Amino acid sequence: MSITAAILGCAGPTLSAEEVAFFRHVRPWGFILFGRNVQSPDQVRRLVDALRSTVDRDDAPVLIDQEGGRVQRLGPPHWGRYPPGRAYGQIAGNDPLTRREITRLGARLMAHDLKALGINVDCVPVLDVPDPLGHEIIGDRAYGQTPDEVAVLGRAAAEGLIAGGVLPVIKHIPGHGRAKADSHLELPVVDAPWDELDARDFAPFRALSDMPMAMTAHVIYAAIDRKRPATTSKKAFRKAIRGAIGFEGLVMSDDLSMKALSGDFTERARASLAAGCDVVLHCNGGMDEMKAVVAGTCALKGRAAARAKAALARLARSVEPFDVAEGRARFDAAFDGTFAS
Repeated sequence: MSITAAILGCAGPTLSAEEVAFFRHVRPWGFILFGRNVQSPDQVRRLVDALRSTVDRDDAPVLIDQEGGRVQRLGPPHWGRYPPGRAYGQIAGNDPLTRREITRLGARLMAHDLKALGINVDCVPVLDVPDPLGHEIIGDRAYGQTPDEVAVLGRAAAEGLIAGGVLPVIKHIPGHGRAKADSHLELPVVDAPWDELDARDFAPFRALSDMPMAMTAHVIYAAIDRKRPATTSKKAFRKAIRGAIGFEGLVMSDDLSMKALSGDFTERARASLAAGCDVVLHCNGGMDEMKAVVAGTCALKGRAAARAKAALARLARSVEPFDVAEGRARFDAAFDGTFAS
């Protein structure tokens, strides 16, 4: 049976009969969880197992946004607290080796949390380079203020996840840092010239172009395409994502329900795939919206299917040996207990 080139959410902590039937019929490539889907470890494990059973694939990707700080779907009392990306770039008197070590450790701890639940993809690291005039939607989610800082700590986070059996997703390609609006609410337009984008915004993504998966930015880059955001722009894929950045892994859209995109959900899905996305992402679990998304989505095939297979092949067969208690103690000490549970 064919697989639909989509990642979908669900409405609550358990699957309804309608959701089970829909997912069995549609067979999406993967699923994504949000806070509304989370109550306790046992409940999340049951939900993850139920999602995978609907598509009859044990390795079906189950994603979550577990960055730390403002974007953390799992938290106390069942899971530890984690800092936003910026905090990693500010520890230990700005010692770059310590910052890198603790960033990797934080991601390794998060991977341990996720792996225990059956979640195998984390939408981390954020590789956007913040701009002083940019919207705060990125803000402290960024690891640093320069492309080099973001690239170094972004790679540390990605490697920590991979070591723990969880795939990273670099985002928001080709770069959201200059956007002066929140793409959840409206369509940002970036007017910076190509040379500036290439030198600053694209640089961390180019440095991590070996990663298995990436998520697009719903942002117009006037130097590339004045009409369409990167998610639905063939020019952005050809010139930037697959071109200047050289990313050859699987590319997913950011959430199709964000207001930066225009058209109905069928049109959004169709335009994203036509531009170059391998799979589309819809997060809110609304059944009517999901049906419309699927109507504009094709079977996962060709190069997209090959990229999806290659991404899942990066999952570690055996996780890196890890003393969780010692790791958490070292992590908490690095932040003077600020993020201790």
